[in-house]
Amino acid sequence: MTNQSIIATCKQTRFHLHDKASKEVDVKGLTIAVSSISNEDNVTKSKSKGKSKAKADARELITDAHLRLKEGVCYGLIGRNGTGKSTLLRAMADKLVPGIPHATRIAILQQTDTATQSSLDTPDSDTDASDRKGKPVLEYVLSSDDHKNEVAQKMDLLSRSFESDDPLQPVRAIRAVRHRDTEKDLFLAQKMAHLKSGARGLQARKELKSAESKLENSLELLNQTKETIDAEIIQEDTKAAMEALQDLQSQFEAMRVTDTEQQARQILAGLGFQEAMLNKPFLKLSGGWRMRCMLARVIWLEKYLQQLRESSQTTILMVSHDRDFVNAVCEEVIILREQKLAYSKGNLSAYEKDFEEQKLYWGRMKEAQERQIAHMEATVRDNIKIGKKTNDDNKLRMAKSRQKKIDDRMGVQVSATGGRFKLNRDLVGYHLTARAEIEVPTDERGATMALPDATELRFPGPLVSLEGVVYRYDLRGSPVLNGVELVLHMGDRVGLMGLNGCGKSTLVRLLAGNTLPTQGKISTHSRMKLGYYAQHSIEELQERGWLDPGLTALGLLSEDVNGSLNEGELRGLLAPLGLQGRVVSDVPIHRLSGGQLVRLSLARVVWNSPHLLILDEVTTHLDFYTVTAISSALSRFNGAILVVSHDRFLIRSVVEGKRDSEQGVDEEFEGVDNEPTEVSGRRRVVYVLKAGKLNVQENGAEQFEQSLARKVGKMLPVAG
Repeated sequence: MTNQSIIATCKQTRFHLHDKASKEVDVKGLTIAVSSISNEDNVTKSKSKGKSKAKADARELITDAHLRLKEGVCYGLIGRNGTGKSTLLRAMADKLVPGIPHATRIAILQQTDTATQSSLDTPDSDTDASDRKGKPVLEYVLSSDDHKNEVAQKMDLLSRSFESDDPLQPVRAIRAVRHRDTEKDLFLAQKMAHLKSGARGLQARKELKSAESKLENSLELLNQTKETIDAEIIQEDTKAAMEALQDLQSQFEAMRVTDTEQQARQILAGLGFQEAMLNKPFLKLSGGWRMRCMLARVIWLEKYLQQLRESSQTTILMVSHDRDFVNAVCEEVIILREQKLAYSKGNLSAYEKDFEEQKLYWGRMKEAQERQIAHMEATVRDNIKIGKKTNDDNKLRMAKSRQKKIDDRMGVQVSATGGRFKLNRDLVGYHLTARAEIEVPTDERGATMALPDATELRFPGPLVSLEGVVYRYDLRGSPVLNGVELVLHMGDRVGLMGLNGCGKSTLVRLLAGNTLPTQGKISTHSRMKLGYYAQHSIEELQERGWLDPGLTALGLLSEDVNGSLNEGELRGLLAPLGLQGRVVSDVPIHRLSGGQLVRLSLARVVWNSPHLLILDEVTTHLDFYTVTAISSALSRFNGAILVVSHDRFLIRSVVEGKRDSEQGVDEEFEGVDNEPTEVSGRRRVVYVLKAGKLNVQENGAEQFEQSLARKVGKMLPVAG
């Protein structure tokens, strides 16, 4: 079996390591790589060979970077999918980064936007995402603090041992607890022995041998049979187990777990969870109720971190693809791009604003310099021509001097401090012979996206009309939808928000014609073509890919269109969506990234140029750079759009057409301020589905956010 191994190195590897806990992290020259090493290699290869193999196969994600975390600051780590954000978190949490003292505790909270992962999986947790999701609802919401969880696990193990009729159970329990601690001590000793050299290295290797010996003894005690344990030892270990349990209980009380649990109960109750549902396993919840549970974690976390930031000196580093979440919580942003770490004061919006200003500044400077160079090169050519023709040495010397200036002195015109560049101060050292070239920052958003326009309708009229629609799962039960009225015309922009489980997906299936109403009438335009992106489109694609390992994007689309388009036309459809070249013809679907699968799903939806697009949670699996690309593409679509989403940014940009400093859409975005004349005055409306009714949000997504924030605010305790 093959798994990935993380290799982390830094400049402090041997000479700047401190064993004491530190409230700040300052690691220079950080390099992180991943390598695929089989378990057989780990067992059979020697340490030296294992290292050389790992280095040979390793793929560097971060190279010679500076990791700097200040005390009490909440950082948002951003970057495109696949750049190494999660690997960095795992390396830190697993104490693999040499420059971070092992005793330092770092709160690393990782939020993903996929329903297939835990929203708060911390890399050093003993329980993986699948185990976490097997927990009851209440435990799932509370499962973000691994230190607290470890204390609870130890306490539970010891407590249950005293409930047993077997007098040896407390002995086995305390030995299991000690063995786990011994394993951690061995890991630390191995790390120290690897990092230290000289006299300190000799001492570290002695401590490693001692730790290995202790682990062997611990394992022997753990496997010791009842007959070989002395009665006196049983009494001593039983007493130790009782004392350890009392100590853990004191720690548990100090963590105020009861208050945290009460907060979680209040939030879940506010989201519609009955008391009986709190002990139901998370995995047995329906899709809608799972999303409510995950929403509870996110909302609670957002408010909790804001309070934590104000009331403590805890340093937090987190990854989130929710733009509003990062803006609300983070004080500084760390940007991982081109294998380096860059830092920006303020939240994500502040970083994007500063980035655009820097891009404009350096762009103008480069343009001015290019004009100057072009003029100087023309002068050089003229002087050389005249000098050779007239044998004028002055002209030739002037041409040579100007050419040297072009080669050595045409670059950055400002010093590192922002002042004017001076040769004798800013260009010193034998290795520096010319100024650095002006580099204009490049956007991280990647390829833009474009959707084909809807075909023209032969006669006017509403695309879809719902009149008094009622829907019940059970004819005797309460209606999920109760008297819904909705009309959609060409060009309309409609957003549908609300807690999952309230009936949004049911309404979408009715609009798509996949379900019939219990009562009421649904009418559609006779010429309308519909494009429906279902909530679980990506999961279905992944399953299809694993069932047919050789299936590619081109192959799948060929089946979908049933010969209506040739390969060139299919490539022409995929390319504007950001899928082209070998990716669509040679890479199997099961190897595509989440973002690529979303693009492929959109291609399957829009290939026949639909008049109405229904998008149910289209931004799941995407980083916010891709979300902005989709938002811009949707803004330019000439048909009607109905968006079902928890993504507040998507609703504000696509449905409300808002473009301001808080939104990072591109230059081609068409909002309310620059709509084409033929669609000016298009209908834009945000609905919240509640108690089976569509409620218009006069202030759009902001109104829904505020109502949700007020509810959560009442659930959280007042800081202090």
